[in-house]
Amino acid sequence: MKDWNQALLPPEGQDFWVFGYGSLIWNPGFPHVEVRSGLLKGYHRHFCVYSHRYRGTPECPGLVLGLDQGGDCEGLVFRVPAAEATEVMQYLDEREMVTGVYLPGWHDVSTDGGTVSAITFVADPGHEQYAGRLPQEDLVQLVVQGRGQRGTCRDYLQNTVHHLAALGLHDDYLSALLAEVDARESESL
Repeated sequence: MKDWNQALLPPEGQDFWVFGYGSLIWNPGFPHVEVRSGLLKGYHRHFCVYSHRYRGTPECPGLVLGLDQGGDCEGLVFRVPAAEATEVMQYLDEREMVTGVYLPGWHDVSTDGGTVSAITFVADPGHEQYAGRLPQEDLVQLVVQGRGQRGTCRDYLQNTVHHLAALGLHDDYLSALLAEVDARESESL
């Protein structure tokens, strides 16, 4: 695991938590024994990462979610059994750290069962794939055009909106963005 330092590895022999705020909510892809709703303070979910692989290409980038500075983010925390630590950390490294656009770290997440420390992937504002706060027109265009190895940005956005709503975690920003993307796509038909 090339991008993890010793401080980021889970405590040996102990279960650990992973915070999901986008596709990890609806497609975690790793074994876990418990899931809780959680609130991360100090960061918000935002389409602020250019996707050159999963939802776009370098020639025609899309956008994916990142945790950006400020606000709060509702999501899910997944408890990973200690016996699965090596495999899950390897999986997260391959999935989330492909280009190094995220800064992994341990952050406190409030849950109904108490506060847990969870590995969390925050967008790196110094990385070339960090999009920051784009004008709305540009954001919509990138979501409409984005297509990569795992499908379209629009499907990624829709899956996130629908799964958040099913969990009772409504995100007005994402719902409004999905409506704009759908309107743009229907205009082009």
